[in-house]
Amino acid sequence: MKGLIIFTEGEVNGAWDKTDDTPLNSAGGLIMKKKLCALLLILLICVSCSSKKTPDTTDDNYRVFYQIFVGSFSDSNGDGIGDLRGIINRIDYLNDGNVDSKSSLGVQGIWLTPIFKSPSYHKYDASDYYVIDPAFGTQDDLDELIRLCHERNMLVILDLAINHTAGDHEWFKQFTMAHQNNDTENKYYDYYVYALKDEKPVNRSFCDLNGTAETYECNFSYTMPELNFDNQDVRNEVLDIAAYYLAKGVDGFRFDAAKYVYLNNNPASTDFWKWYSNELRKIKKDIYLVGEVWSGDGETDLYVKEMNCFNFTVSGADGLIAKAVAGGNADTYAKYVVTYQDKIRKLNPDAMPIYFIANHDMDRAAGYLAVINGRAYIGANLYLLAPGSPFVYYGEEIGMKGARGSANTDANRRLAMLWGDGDSVKDPEGTTYDTANQINGTVSDQLQDKNSLLQHYMHLIRIRKNYPQIARGTYTQLNLENKNACGFAIEYEEETTYLIHNVSNTELIIKTDMFKEILEQAGLNESSYTKGELKIGPYTSVILK
Repeated sequence: MKGLIIFTEGEVNGAWDKTDDTPLNSAGGLIMKKKLCALLLILLICVSCSSKKTPDTTDDNYRVFYQIFVGSFSDSNGDGIGDLRGIINRIDYLNDGNVDSKSSLGVQGIWLTPIFKSPSYHKYDASDYYVIDPAFGTQDDLDELIRLCHERNMLVILDLAINHTAGDHEWFKQFTMAHQNNDTENKYYDYYVYALKDEKPVNRSFCDLNGTAETYECNFSYTMPELNFDNQDVRNEVLDIAAYYLAKGVDGFRFDAAKYVYLNNNPASTDFWKWYSNELRKIKKDIYLVGEVWSGDGETDLYVKEMNCFNFTVSGADGLIAKAVAGGNADTYAKYVVTYQDKIRKLNPDAMPIYFIANHDMDRAAGYLAVINGRAYIGANLYLLAPGSPFVYYGEEIGMKGARGSANTDANRRLAMLWGDGDSVKDPEGTTYDTANQINGTVSDQLQDKNSLLQHYMHLIRIRKNYPQIARGTYTQLNLENKNACGFAIEYEEETTYLIHNVSNTELIIKTDMFKEILEQAGLNESSYTKGELKIGPYTSVILK
């Protein structure tokens, strides 16, 4: 791919696996038996002939994740609804284990939006956390998906919406019956938050509880009652749910609406997450946990102390990435990356930045980072070539569009993946988005185009694998004295790598003699370096040594 240049001080380590050509029977004059020699020779031949596998640089949680809205991704049985078997069928598209693949994204983890039994299309209101929704498949399908991902060194995290359940959950049925009968001895009497109609707390939503003089908390919908986490039995229930899926091999969780556990009470909410996260780490030490705290850093920072949190400051149409690409001061973005990394490390030494540009609750990025003018390319560079563990929203890699618009429905942000190969997956119920707006092509189209956005995403993810310092290093801002460019010196394992972005539509020339050579480039245009002069093409990033 054109456009990315990287320079580093010292040798870059751990980029690729290689076959060791040292004779297997040469150590210390050891004499191998003929049968063992023959067997080892056969094994060596098999290894040499096999395709190159993904390098094992992802032995920690610094990974590129791919968010899958399950019902819209890929349909395996022709009913129009995406399912787990559909994801299994597309596993090689996500990661086929070949670092040189031109048909695989190479992501290192997947986030599945809720898969539990639910009355809604989006499944953020569970009726039974222990049952896979029949529209999505079975527990066996989940087991197989986990196994296939682990074979490719991919993590699987599940979306847990535990602040509320569906109204048809057995817990809520028992809760309602207990209150209607004034049965305070019923175990479920205190499972949900309730209050008398004339004593409802302010700044939270409550709905009437049929047949009583009481109300129950319902901040999202009357069909989504809020659980009572002052009840230890409720806490134990949600801990048991997580433990069940960890035992099945799940690697972690994304926590939906984390601040809604105790809405408008951050101290109580963060106290819960401290308890919950610590209990989960007792079960799985290296568990991957990320929370959704849709807010500014001032509030999100309270939760970073307990778990990683999605960064909403850089994302969306009004985020720092979109502003930088739209002609704003790129230095503002660069300064933020540096200060944010430093800040969260002080709050929590294990914390990582979790950058993204859009998700299932936001208008798709291709609406404000256009593919045709190159902004989608440099926008991808800014968050995929950044510290931490970035998340790609399904379809983002091909420039899928989707927005609420005047219809005011999130279904328009969760449209069917455009495979272009006859996949029967359909848009979710309630969709009003005009398909004529989908002008950027399908997966099939873009696999055939070496300059496509899809190929660009593949290239960026390969770069992250080959240069682990991008995800793990310590960033310091470079002073480039040009608002259309920003850059970093990245310190990692006593080496320095330099990363520079040109977020403008014109070539930039930077006069400097601090570099030695260009290692790689990613973007729409070429770049070059001769002593004392670095030329960076439009919408292009470079990594320098």
